[in-house]
Parts: sequence; C-alpha cells; structure tokens
Amino acid sequence: MKQRDIPEPNYEYDIQRLVTLYKRGIFDILAELNRLDLTDMQRAQILATLKNVAEILRSINEESAKWVDEVIPKVITDGIASTIVALGVVETAEEAQKIIKFNKANKALTEAVISDTQTDLLAVTQNIERRVRTTIRQVSAESLRANYAKGINGRKAISRDILTGLREQLGKSVDTGIIDAAGRRWKPEVYVDMLVRTKTTSAHMDATINEALSREAYYGRISKHGATDACRNYEGKIVKLVPDAPGPYEYIGSLRGGRLIFHPNCKHLVTPTRIPNGI
Repeated sequence: MKQRDIPEPNYEYDIQRLVTLYKRGIFDILAELNRLDLTDMQRAQILATLKNVAEILRSINEESAKWVDEVIPKVITDGIASTIVALGVVETAEEAQKIIKFNKANKALTEAVISDTQTDLLAVTQNIERRVRTTIRQVSAESLRANYAKGINGRKAISRDILTGLREQLGKSVDTGIIDAAGRRWKPEVYVDMLVRTKTTSAHMDATINEALSREAYYGRISKHGATDACRNYEGKIVKLVPDAPGPYEYIGSLRGGRLIFHPNCKHLVTPTRIPNGI
C-alpha cells in the first residue's frame, strides 16, 4: 500500500494558551510579593499575601484542568483519525472524524493521560506555593533581625542592600516550578511547555498505536522533521508496533523514553502501515 502523507498535528495554539496562563499567574504572584513592606513585616500582611497567592494558584489549577479536559481528548481523537486515514479506511481526516469510535484501549488511555497531566501540572503550583511560603518565612525572619540590628546600631532604617537582597529572595521563590529527577530546576512556564508538548505527542502516538493494532496493522513509519540531533538516525524508519511482529525492525516500545528518539519535547510520531516492504 502506498504510504499516505498525513498532516502533522499542531497544538501550538493550545500549548501557548496554557503557557500564557502560567506566565500571567507568575506575574501576578510577583506583584503580590512586591507589595510586601519588608521594613516592617506584620503577620496580617503576610497572611493576606499568602491568601492572595493561594487564590492565584487555585485559579491556575482550575483553568489548567479545563485545558487538559479539552485538549487531551482532541489529541487522542487526532491520533485515531490519522490512523484511519493512513490505513486507507477513508481519504481525509474530516471523513475519519465522522466514524471515530474510542476502543477500550483508547478510552482507558484518555482517562490515564488526563489524570497524569493534571497531577503533573498540579505539582508545579504546589511547588510554587511551598517555595513562596518558605521564602516569606525566611525573609520575615531576616527582616526582624535587621530591625533589631538597626536599633542596636542606632540606624533609623534597614539598609538598601538588605532590602534588595530580601526582594531578590522573594523573586527567586517563583523562579522554580519544579525540580526534576535529574535535579534540574525549571522555570514554571518552561516546564509546563515541555510537559504538555511531551504529553500531547505521547498521547497522539499511543492513540495511533491502539487504533492501528485494533485494525491489525502491526508496523509504523517514524515521521521526518529534518532533525539534527540523534533523532535523525530514525527518521523514516519502519518499527514494529508489537514486539513479536515478523521482520528485522526495532520494536517501538524499546525506543520510547530514551535519549535517541521519542525523548521529552520530541516531535516525532509514527504513521501506521500494514505490511512494510521487505516482509
């Protein structure tokens, strides 16, 4: 069967919507922190700031959950549609959309990806809130000590250098949305961007594979993007969608999650095919 050219999915608009949500939230949190009077940090002021920060993060969580509920099913639907077209069931994605039915595997996939993505996004805001609370306590204690010192030294105000240092501490508290397993610190919006790009690509691929297997197609061709990293060695190659399919092809499961291809932020997908040349 002739390999069909399937349009690449593009979720850039959706991803930027979510990233913008986090950027705006971080900006609002910084504005709250900048309102703190560091020369005389009162408990009431601190509690009000923490309450406002929590409200901003709650709003982010609500909006990001809506985003996940909207976008992930669309991504999985696109993966199913691309498979239906690639296997020649219909000619266009528009026709495919009309006959899509989620099989058992793709129903379970949708639920799992929605849950996992929401959990991962929630971890970002939880980390921000924890860091902000910890930093405010630290800054409050340092401000108190500085006030004691100014009385001892006969000064009337905390020095500008101390205030600048305290402001920097507060600003850095929202700089890290998450620390990954490798110990790398990610800015919240950068981590969210990487996370949802990886999740959408992975969900699209899983939906594609599930639909292909349900239609007895056991091979796929890796997409081409003109990659310059290690991915370039795999572009256009045939892979097995199940490990026991015949032929001298690598199993896709052994490639995923590594560094050579299908890594975080990777754009490569798989287009299913029934019988590759050479079998």
